[in-house]
Amino acid sequence: MSDYIVTDVIDGIGRITLNRPAAINALDESMMHTMTETLVQWRNDDDVTAVELSGNGDRGFCSGADVRALSQALTSGGAWLHFLEHEYSLDMLIADYPKPVTSHLRGIAMGGGLGIGAHADRRIVYADTVMAMPETKIGFFPDVGIMYQLSRAGAVGRHVTLTSATFTGGDALLMNLADESADGPLPAPLFDSASAWIEECYVSDQPADIIAALENHPDENARKAAAEMRLRSPLSVHVALRALNRAKTLNLGAIFDQDLRLAERLLPKGDFVEGVRALLVDKDNQPTWLYPSIEEVPLEVVDEIFAYRSSWKS
Repeated sequence: MSDYIVTDVIDGIGRITLNRPAAINALDESMMHTMTETLVQWRNDDDVTAVELSGNGDRGFCSGADVRALSQALTSGGAWLHFLEHEYSLDMLIADYPKPVTSHLRGIAMGGGLGIGAHADRRIVYADTVMAMPETKIGFFPDVGIMYQLSRAGAVGRHVTLTSATFTGGDALLMNLADESADGPLPAPLFDSASAWIEECYVSDQPADIIAALENHPDENARKAAAEMRLRSPLSVHVALRALNRAKTLNLGAIFDQDLRLAERLLPKGDFVEGVRALLVDKDNQPTWLYPSIEEVPLEVVDEIFAYRSSWKS
């Protein structure tokens, strides 16, 4: 059992509380193991009628998976793929859970935090909710099944996927990443501006065309988005956009399968380890990516990453 997970049952409600506030409740393997064991136990416990997920601390629900631990496993020859298999299995357990699951997405809810929170039956956001799928910042792509929602969120979903942009609980409601607000109506700034530059620039299925449209748009916000995308891993941007496009026709289980197979092929190429180093370890924010620009990523490399055999049985 993990010291970072607190569980109890009160009046038939099984409560799982993430209790690693110093790391904004980042998920390590012990936490995922304890959550999985608890949910499996409660699944067959008639005294538990519903489940609630929340996070301790003032900063947020969950900042994501412990990617530093994942990066260390990758560089040391550890069972890094097992880490992701365990994470995705927990996410699917929550998505398919036979009893109602409610997640309280206070404060920061990002990456793997949305993996456990955004697949619940009832997802509650707050005035202080700050969400993101920041994976292209660290040489990865939005995983944990979130491509299901992002691929169905139009141009805003593309913007969030490629740039790692943060967004509010109001935006999350419109992207089907949340169901209700505990604090009344919430602003949705991405959707407020979507009818202009976001809708106009995120049309092409080619990353180079999208960034060119952003850089040449008269709206300053579009040019800022382009500058942000230029800082992301060029290879990750390519993989993320293609994965997003494919996800439009996939069910959730098949998207999790795609996440795992793409991670298996992408992470060893080096940008993930370099991105984690630059953002979270050395914190110099100066990653040296495998390819210097979006325009210089060889399409045959992207093709090779997607040339996997799916293990998903629909």
